[in-house]
Amino acid sequence: MSDAELLQKIVQNTEPKTSTQIVVSENSTKIKTTFNPPSDLDKMRKYEMALVNLETYHSFPNIDSSNNVFRNSPDGSQWVDIRFPEGRYDLIDIAETIKIAKKRNGHNDDGIKITANTNTLKSVMEIQGDFIVDLRVRNSIASVLGFRNQVYKEGLCESESVINILSINSILVNVDIIGGLM
Repeated sequence: MSDAELLQKIVQNTEPKTSTQIVVSENSTKIKTTFNPPSDLDKMRKYEMALVNLETYHSFPNIDSSNNVFRNSPDGSQWVDIRFPEGRYDLIDIAETIKIAKKRNGHNDDGIKITANTNTLKSVMEIQGDFIVDLRVRNSIASVLGFRNQVYKEGLCESESVINILSINSILVNVDIIGGLM
């Protein structure tokens, strides 16, 4: 390739290209869009297509009927099950829901505190006084908090596993936008 041809190719590659944006929005998990009439592309040109942006919101519930129970006792004899409504909770929301439920039941809201160890990504449950937490119950929130299904008593308890706050860790985007006869 001569210098002139190389220079011409560089000029072609750096010239502004035609750009078209297509925005597709839907409230379901499967999106199908049909372009009518279909776009006819010039066979003499080269085309590129890319997914530029995918926006999703924190709308995937991580607490549902399979993991929504937090059982605790202020004294080891009276047990209270706190049931979380289905929804998307972060660790602060979980701790606040427990605190509010304990107040509603007339219990000391300082007996159990749940925080995060940001270095290890684990939950920390601080249990004071005679409070006991029983995460062996059916549909326990233990797996979300990273704890085992066992009983926890007074002291500082760090979860055995990392917090499993995200119920969805990947989104598959499959684009089949090019079709037709050649």
